[in-house]
Amino acid sequence: MHRKPVLAIVGRPNVGKSTLFNRLVGQRVAIVEDTPGVTRDRLYGEGEWLGQPFVVIDTGGILFGDDDPLIEQVRVQAQVAMHEADCVLFLVDAREGLTPADEEVAELLRKGGKPVVLLVNKADNPKLWDTQRAEFFGLGLGEPIPVSSIHGHNIAEVLERAFEQIEVPSSSPAEREEGAEPIKIAIVGRPNVGKSSLLNAILGEPRAIVSAIAGTTRDTLDTPFTWKDQPVILIDTAGIKRPGKVQRSLEYYAQLRAERAMQRADVAVVVLDATEGVTHNDRRIAQLAASAGRGVVWAVNKWDLKEPPDGNLEQDTPLKKDFARLIQQEVKWLDYAPFVFLSALQSKGIERLLDTCMVVADLHCMRVGTGELNRLIHEWVFERPYTRKGKQLKIYYATMASVRPPTIVLFVNDPEIVHFSYLRYLENQLRRRYEYTGVPIRWVIRAAHEEREK
Repeated sequence: MHRKPVLAIVGRPNVGKSTLFNRLVGQRVAIVEDTPGVTRDRLYGEGEWLGQPFVVIDTGGILFGDDDPLIEQVRVQAQVAMHEADCVLFLVDAREGLTPADEEVAELLRKGGKPVVLLVNKADNPKLWDTQRAEFFGLGLGEPIPVSSIHGHNIAEVLERAFEQIEVPSSSPAEREEGAEPIKIAIVGRPNVGKSSLLNAILGEPRAIVSAIAGTTRDTLDTPFTWKDQPVILIDTAGIKRPGKVQRSLEYYAQLRAERAMQRADVAVVVLDATEGVTHNDRRIAQLAASAGRGVVWAVNKWDLKEPPDGNLEQDTPLKKDFARLIQQEVKWLDYAPFVFLSALQSKGIERLLDTCMVVADLHCMRVGTGELNRLIHEWVFERPYTRKGKQLKIYYATMASVRPPTIVLFVNDPEIVHFSYLRYLENQLRRRYEYTGVPIRWVIRAAHEEREK
């Protein structure tokens, strides 16, 4: 399967890179706000031009001559994006004109050796543009294209110019559809439990910016990679805070995006801080993941601080069993979720985590046949009949209507007498028969036709 062409958007902060990214991708993915430095990590998205799919990378704004370590990491992220890209879209601001930072970025791009398309954003005034054109032409990066990221002016010309400068691999629709469907894994958790460190440990590179400042990751970041021949998409999310603490719009949209990331994932890895145990916010996040129907895996990070580091993180220990048992007692409705103990900073326990996610993803889409399901449920009802409000429950028919998550529809004589405790009994029996580790099971109760009751 041929690789899709990659375009990277670079430039100093607040010139409109995220707005351009959203325009190229065709949906609101990057957070857009009039605050410099909102985008800090590389953000990946996909677009299409004349039937040709391509990848777009949005980057943190490049700043030079600043001692802030976070700014330095943003610069590194942009440099890595330039290395990955087939063509770089360099965005500057017509209203502010050329700045020393723009000239330093241009120097960096000239040394990079990659094709560059120079875009001048907010160039809405044709008369003013005529006087500015020569100034931007002086950057030595070819003919500048005036654009408006907000209104979409000249976006088609940008893509045409970019694709002229890169060799686009030919691929038929059949070739593009080949291969296994990627498993989507969302890394979720409250701020500063080590989500971005975990993503970096999984990928073995500084893919996301890691900082001791809580809330460094604001966008959701989709990163494709392959694990044991299985394509995977990792979704790194902004830390989810308690509702009362989500006040500013930036935090609100970051949290909303994190929750949407769980909606489109197959498996949610809920990252815990081993030194703090499970908090109320951890339980709420896990509840969000389970309510969304996602597979759930507890990733207990910083375990090296909890247990002597000379121990093997892959081995089960009494301390791990006690830790898991305490959490299962506090979060009884999620006792089906497996635990993986790890140290993201030391890159320990990563293989076990990914293997566990693969198992949960497989079970998430596993279907039990209708004949087998009916036979089992009738057997379990016979073993433990149920009567409520003076009426015995009769289950006439059962079917697994859908998967991801497994959803079972029961046709009964009276839906009103079905208590959640009896559904819990049926679910426990099903989990004993079929593993369903880490996977929520949904039940839908329907009334059977009245003539079945006669």
